[in-house]
Amino acid sequence: MQHLAWSAPLLAFALLGASFFTTLGHALVAACAVALTAAVIAAVHHAEVVAHRVGEPFGTLVLAVAITVIEVALIVSVMLAGGPDKAALPRDTIFAAVMIITTGVVGLCTLVGGLRHREQTFQLDGANSALAALVVLAGLSLIMPVFTTSSSVGTYTVSQLAFVAVSSLCLWAAFVFVQTVRHRDYFLPPSNVANEEVHAEPPSTARAWASFGWLLLALVTVVGLAKQLSPIIEAGVTAAGAPKAVIGIAIAMLVLLPETWAAVRAARANRLQTSMNLALGSALASIGLTIPVVVLAAVLLDLPLVLGLEPKDMVMMVLAFLVSAITLGTGRTNVMLGAVHLILFAAFLFLSFVP
Repeated sequence: MQHLAWSAPLLAFALLGASFFTTLGHALVAACAVALTAAVIAAVHHAEVVAHRVGEPFGTLVLAVAITVIEVALIVSVMLAGGPDKAALPRDTIFAAVMIITTGVVGLCTLVGGLRHREQTFQLDGANSALAALVVLAGLSLIMPVFTTSSSVGTYTVSQLAFVAVSSLCLWAAFVFVQTVRHRDYFLPPSNVANEEVHAEPPSTARAWASFGWLLLALVTVVGLAKQLSPIIEAGVTAAGAPKAVIGIAIAMLVLLPETWAAVRAARANRLQTSMNLALGSALASIGLTIPVVVLAAVLLDLPLVLGLEPKDMVMMVLAFLVSAITLGTGRTNVMLGAVHLILFAAFLFLSFVP
């Protein structure tokens, strides 16, 4: 694992460079896909090293913010290249990220943890704070544009965009302050949960900084390879006759691979609190950081931007939040709750292909 963690980002970066100067043939596409997977595994390893050094919840925050910042860069670059045809890409990607996290990641972590440990616990106060912020952010960004009357359906005026962007950034900053300063204890593992990492020797400062650098390199290569492979994914979606929204789902899945892997590993190791911190923190960052940057790019570069969801997608998101409120309302999980989330995730995927 150590060897892979240090070599995979370099090999993936080399393949990323090669993809810019050569035609993406079948062999290179296959190599890039393998390298992307290896870079994801390496990113999770280095994120865990950093997390073990700085402790919770700072460790999960590092991974969530790093991936989200790079995800924003990917979305904006695709918007610039695609023009009016990509007006709904930020909406599709953000919605997909929220659904993947609240149904897929939470469901998988809950199911894996339940199968291995029967029942797991997490801090109720922290989860409820994160879910409340997520509902407000998603509602303002993805639902309200459908019902406002100052512009066409699904869009905001410039002043409305500015308000939503500032509100999103402020609410995300308030959550980070609560998570890391004011109520940090809400996001720490419950005292009754055994954590093997407590007794492990923390890595040195030098090793933590080195892992942080390799983490950034791995994440850059993950998103870079995802962008290089996205035209092939888009062509496949078009050939299959699937809706364009599926492209946003594919991008979100690729970008969220490191967080998903890390969250599932934590749940399997009976660290469900870490899984919840990763999942909910990533969902919040995907809106709180993405919306302000996308809005700024749209206003300054005069790019069209459609944020309002279709009615079917609004219902799916409301269902996801309702189920999440039930799951996160007790502070205890089991395999049944995981199964419910995963069935809803399967419904989201199926109805995206067959609307």
